[in-house]
Amino acid sequence: GSGQYLGVSLLQLGAALSQVAFMTLLLNFRHIFYGLSMLEKFQTIHGLRKFYMIFSLTDETYALLTSARVPPHMRPADFYFAIAVLDHSYWILGSVIGSVAGALLKFDTTGVDFAMTALFVVIAVGQWKENPRHLPAVIGGVCAFVSLYFIGPDNFLLPALGGITVLLLSLRGRLDAPAQETSAAKKEGDPSWH
Repeated sequence: GSGQYLGVSLLQLGAALSQVAFMTLLLNFRHIFYGLSMLEKFQTIHGLRKFYMIFSLTDETYALLTSARVPPHMRPADFYFAIAVLDHSYWILGSVIGSVAGALLKFDTTGVDFAMTALFVVIAVGQWKENPRHLPAVIGGVCAFVSLYFIGPDNFLLPALGGITVLLLSLRGRLDAPAQETSAAKKEGDPSWH
C-alpha cells in the first residue's frame, strides 16, 4: 500500500530497516479504524479467507466494502472476498507496470504524489455521501485540526488518532443506536427508514 511510497523514500535516504518498519507502522495506524468498522461484515467470513481479508484491507478496498451493495444473487462473504482479491491483484499489477514503465520511460513525476491526497479526498467524500451519520467524520476532522493547531504539523498525527479513538469509543452506544434502529425498521418492513 502507501508503505511502498514511504519505504522507497526512506531507503533512498539511507534509513535503517527498523526506522522504515516503525514509520510504516505509524503510517498504517489508520487500518486499526478500518478493521474495527469491518468487524460486523467480516463475521460471516471464516478460515483463511478471513486472514486474507484482514491482510488485504487497503484504503481502496475499505472504500468499496463500505459503499458497494452486495448483488442479490451473491453471498456477502463471497462478494467481499472478490473485492479484496481484485483490489489486491490490481495493486500488484499496477506496481509491476509502474516499475517497468518507470525504468523504460523518463518523465517528470512532479506532482504525482498528490494522487494519494486526491484518493483520500475521494474516499472521504464517498463515505460522507453514503453514510447519513456524519459524527465520526466530524470527530476525525475536529481532532485532526485541534491536534495540528496545538502540536504542529510534524507530530500531530498520533495525538489526533488517539483523540479520535477515545471519542469514538466513548460515543459508541450513540453511534451504533441509529444503525440498529435502521436495521430493525428494515426487518419489520417499516417504510419510514428510507
